[in-house]
Amino acid sequence: MNVYTIDRSLIHFFRRWSEPMARFGLFVVFFWFGALKVLGLSPASSLVQALFERTIHFMPFGVFLIAFGFFEMLIGILFLIRGAERVVLPLLLAHMITTVMPLALVREATWQGMLVPTLEGQYIIKNLAIVAAAMGIAANLSPIAAKK
Repeated sequence: MNVYTIDRSLIHFFRRWSEPMARFGLFVVFFWFGALKVLGLSPASSLVQALFERTIHFMPFGVFLIAFGFFEMLIGILFLIRGAERVVLPLLLAHMITTVMPLALVREATWQGMLVPTLEGQYIIKNLAIVAAAMGIAANLSPIAAKK
């Protein structure tokens, strides 16, 4: 077996499995982290609460945290369902907007210095990889057919 055959085989493997793995990975991250919020076990709860206190005032934090956890779990489940991409991608966009907000609104918890994120800040910045995986899934969609 030569390097060219191996190269073609690997590319074929990655093309075949990149989308299912991205879907599964997004499911695991969103469902698991959402479940931790629902169960009151999330290490991110204090950061979520700090953002909540600066933005939302129309419901108790405990109710919001559970609802937010279920929202994350829903996103995870929808990533597993082919055909649900056009529903889950806007939900993911809304989630990513709220997730990035602490970088500006809760800076004391997300930055330890100029361009030096805390562990919480790194947790948020890694969401760029989540966005990239979701874009890879979206890139494989077929355009909606025009109505005649």
